[in-house]
Amino acid sequence: MNSIGLERHNLKRQNHEMKFRIAKYASVLVLAFVFIGSNLLGDAIDDLKKKAEQGHAEAQCNLGMMYSLGLGVPQDFAEAFKWYSKAAEQGDAKAQYNIVWMYFLGEGVTQDYKEAVKWYTKAAEQGDDEAQYNLGLMYDNGQGVTQDYAEAFKWYSKAAEQGLAEAQHNLGVMYYDGQGVTQDYAEAVKWYTKAAEQGYADAQCNLGLMYAMGNGVIQDYVQAHAWVNVSSANGNNNAQKGRDLIAKNMTPEQIAKAQELAKQYFEKYQPKK
Repeated sequence: MNSIGLERHNLKRQNHEMKFRIAKYASVLVLAFVFIGSNLLGDAIDDLKKKAEQGHAEAQCNLGMMYSLGLGVPQDFAEAFKWYSKAAEQGDAKAQYNIVWMYFLGEGVTQDYKEAVKWYTKAAEQGDDEAQYNLGLMYDNGQGVTQDYAEAFKWYSKAAEQGLAEAQHNLGVMYYDGQGVTQDYAEAVKWYTKAAEQGYADAQCNLGLMYAMGNGVIQDYVQAHAWVNVSSANGNNNAQKGRDLIAKNMTPEQIAKAQELAKQYFEKYQPKK
């Protein structure tokens, strides 16, 4: 049967995820200010600035987030970069991670992929799973560093072992393609499954295609159709085409069984919020 190409995520999508990471860390601050109340917001900001100016790394990082998001202060990427830098130089992993997207996008500082790699590496070496994944992407795509699939595989592996679905998916593709590692379809299925069970739509689609083609797993059109169907429901634009191709090899009874299985998978394996 015809198949759909298996692709890793590109950096364009990852830019969005880097911004979300900042918002995720800042959510604690938002909740704090809700409890503080708007009348005391100015005092809270003043206290945060005071601690940051005294060299408190966490306060410096948080102040950077405030300026980055425009929360309680005018949005100012240059100021955000300033405070992230101070915290990052002290070894704060969150600040090291957040400073990367500023270098990557050129917000608050001149765009510089090499600097992005530098700070990703620092955060990744401290065990930050998203930094490990993003560093893998940089090596995978040759941005800010010489393209090196073995290094990409190394960093994807570290993040995947910590349970990061994006890394698990990309690790599966590397095993499928034999890039940075010996080709191993069974390992590809293993990592696609881990990511698929976390609701990761691309992994769900690729896992379904593996079942359809019988690579690394016993061919099973019911499982294939079910996984690709769930992937489509979770937003993968290629999945519907794959599902229709798979259905041509199935009986009506098999399709009905697959649709019932897809309902179960959709309820059980939703994307993480």
